[in-house]
Amino acid sequence: MNDKFLNQITEFIFVEDKAEKSDMIFIPGSGFPQLAEEAAKLYHQGLAPYILPSGKYSILNGKFAGVQEKQELYDGEYETEWEFLKEVLKKNQVSEEHILREDKATYTYENAIYSRKVTDCLGMEIKKAILCCKPYHARRSLLYYQLLYPETQFFVRPIQDSDVKRENWYLTEKGIRLVFGEVQKIGEQFEDITKEMSME
Repeated sequence: MNDKFLNQITEFIFVEDKAEKSDMIFIPGSGFPQLAEEAAKLYHQGLAPYILPSGKYSILNGKFAGVQEKQELYDGEYETEWEFLKEVLKKNQVSEEHILREDKATYTYENAIYSRKVTDCLGMEIKKAILCCKPYHARRSLLYYQLLYPETQFFVRPIQDSDVKRENWYLTEKGIRLVFGEVQKIGEQFEDITKEMSME
């Protein structure tokens, strides 16, 4: 197996940082509770005073796709990803007044766009932020949030409870499909964005 080749892909897609004290924890929309559980853990460690989950539902589904794991713990009826993630945070003892709301986004770029609108409306200056996401979604999430928060220093904290992560993604068909799907999406989505930026 060509380790040097695999390492290049791994280092590009699987971003992971040591979290530092920040102004905000962002969660891109998801039906996986582990993202909000990780955010709650960081919140209780005193690493950020606020959490902003984002998401209506995937534009591909047209409705909330449902709780993807741990349905026995989170068995409510949820209309949006935000509503679900908020419930996970509350069940993990995050104070409701510290959970901000963004429930319009239907894909990752909108997660970042509408999150920026929320923090701007609240007059919040986000100098440092933590981003909780799935491991293979880390680079694309970071690119979008960094695009909308150009002055912010981000610390990416991918969840550990995932069957596709940096240590094993190349060992399964699912992992290979997801990772190269991310590579493809980054190329397709950021080509147009970069062209628009170069014309400004």
